[in-house]
Amino acid sequence: MHPATRGFAAAADVYERGRPDYPAEAIARIVSRLELRRGRTALDLAAGTGKLTRLLLPSGANLIALEPVREMRSQLETQVPGVATLGGTAERIPLTDGYVDAVTVAQAFHWFNGDEALREIHRVLRPGGGLALIWNARDERHPLQSALSEIIDPLAGETPRRLQRNWKTLLDESGLFQRSERSLFQHVQPVDEQGLVERILSISFIATAPQRVRAEVESRVRELARDAEHPLSLPYMTELYIGFAS
Repeated sequence: MHPATRGFAAAADVYERGRPDYPAEAIARIVSRLELRRGRTALDLAAGTGKLTRLLLPSGANLIALEPVREMRSQLETQVPGVATLGGTAERIPLTDGYVDAVTVAQAFHWFNGDEALREIHRVLRPGGGLALIWNARDERHPLQSALSEIIDPLAGETPRRLQRNWKTLLDESGLFQRSERSLFQHVQPVDEQGLVERILSISFIATAPQRVRAEVESRVRELARDAEHPLSLPYMTELYIGFAS
């Protein structure tokens, strides 16, 4: 696992409080396209604190949440009680071949070795099973999001990020998935000043930064919060990619 993932262990509670959920329209599309219903089994891979897992529960599908970071998994078990949880990684999923009908990955695929992960996901999927990758991408056209990027981006270093790959191309060229599609949805996260701070402090490379750096980030974010138009909100463009095992 990438060293920056230590940030998720250090700030699992902040992640749970600070990160947004996902738009209802995107969830409905996942449920429809992956045919999530009673009698079907879905794996939520790198499930984090269960931000997506809990939204898929009403589908009636049997859900398995796999999360490698113990602290994140503990939050998941608290927030989504009763869901089966597993440790493990995307490159070594502890399930037998063809075990699940669908796999979802929320806000996480950029952390994986893409080729290895797709092979392993394909292995645990039944023939024709669906894969959904989803990200909440901060909409930097909004002045507050743009100002936050000026704080965040210089600290990123070589940390894996969503923008580093074309995810539809990855699915198309893998030879393992077909009929891939990309959808976009608008989403808004209402926040107060503390929520805005926790949204930024939950970012992996900020959570693992030295204390003086985190303190400076917090001070700058609070200043932005005080100067921004109220009520505070963070707009996102939610990206959803779906493909089916060939």
